[in-house]
Amino acid sequence: MKSPRLVGATFLFMMPDWGESLREKLDQHYTWPALYTFKFIVPKGKESEVKNLFPMHESSERQSKNGNYTSITFQMMMPGSEAVINVYKQAYLIKGIIAL
Repeated sequence: MKSPRLVGATFLFMMPDWGESLREKLDQHYTWPALYTFKFIVPKGKESEVKNLFPMHESSERQSKNGNYTSITFQMMMPGSEAVINVYKQAYLIKGIIAL
């Protein structure tokens, strides 16, 4: 079992049912389409990989105290929970990423 990742106050385990659990929580809290905030923490040098997930959106960034990590935040209109989950699936392919 992989270690948990925090996404919107929900611990996700990369197990077969994590997507369904997240989908239920998203659908309970959002009326789609909705403006959704993605926030990621990435190791230094991985910023462009995250930005490539959102090529037409501006981001806000903040460096960690020691400069080893960058917090990157995007807001975008999402059509539904499945689209949000697909972004997280792509993000998890980036080594060392943490989703908040």
